[in-house]
Amino acid sequence: MKTKLFKLALGAALVSAAAFAHAGNITVKGSDTMVILAQKWAEVYMGKNAGVKIQVTGGGSGVGLGALQNNQTDIANASRPIKPAEISACIKSFNKKPREYKVCLDGLSVYVNVANPLTELSLEQLEKIFTGKVKNWKEVGGQDLPITVMSRENSSGTYEFFKEHVLKGQDFAASAQTMAGTAAVLQSLSQEPKAIGYGGAAYGLKGAKALKIKKDDSSPAIEATEATVLNGTYPIWRYLNVYLNPEKDKGEIAAYLNWVRSDEGQKIVKDIGYYPLPENLREKSEK
Repeated sequence: MKTKLFKLALGAALVSAAAFAHAGNITVKGSDTMVILAQKWAEVYMGKNAGVKIQVTGGGSGVGLGALQNNQTDIANASRPIKPAEISACIKSFNKKPREYKVCLDGLSVYVNVANPLTELSLEQLEKIFTGKVKNWKEVGGQDLPITVMSRENSSGTYEFFKEHVLKGQDFAASAQTMAGTAAVLQSLSQEPKAIGYGGAAYGLKGAKALKIKKDDSSPAIEATEATVLNGTYPIWRYLNVYLNPEKDKGEIAAYLNWVRSDEGQKIVKDIGYYPLPENLREKSEK
């Protein structure tokens, strides 16, 4: 399943923007982490509602939230919380604070090449690797090989989440290679035995593997699973969110977002490889 999703994600990244130029009555833009999930939601929903067209594009969380501020999308997908400056820009644009809905959970995964003998790393080790303080795998118990760091572009919510929660706000190593999406990270990483990268839990590829993560040296190494993300024991988990102008949270858009957070929509979350929202977090639109 994950290999199939990787191929779909890579294919989506390579499709030109012109392919999405046709008008839809609901537009969705933003997080590349969420794009395959959003496309599947749209496909299934349109199949059940023949009069509805949903246009989905990626570009990164920052791109989606920028489009929301400029009234260029109905729904912005974001793999990180909206920033105060983005809220202010939305208020300036449409006189209201954007409405947030959590739509699922993700255990952000750290990937290495399948040939790498390591199976786990601590958060402190990850911080040192991705900031360039540790440059050789032997320093963290691996082989005597230089580490190749792969990261995401700075418009990515995944980039910002990883920088804040793992690097504690520090800059990535100057030598880090910037990739356009998680699929691109995994494609490169699967061909490079010395590499390390990060991305959403739903992605995977033959040639790469996800590491177990330790909060600190005395903690157990935890694999990202639905159970460990829901109970918070996996240390790099997050909500995936959508944002919209509250004035648009009605009619077909409200119906679609309610369906996304329904049992049927949340089953698709699980099928894709992310983790469904607990029932108490499935807030519904009242309009």
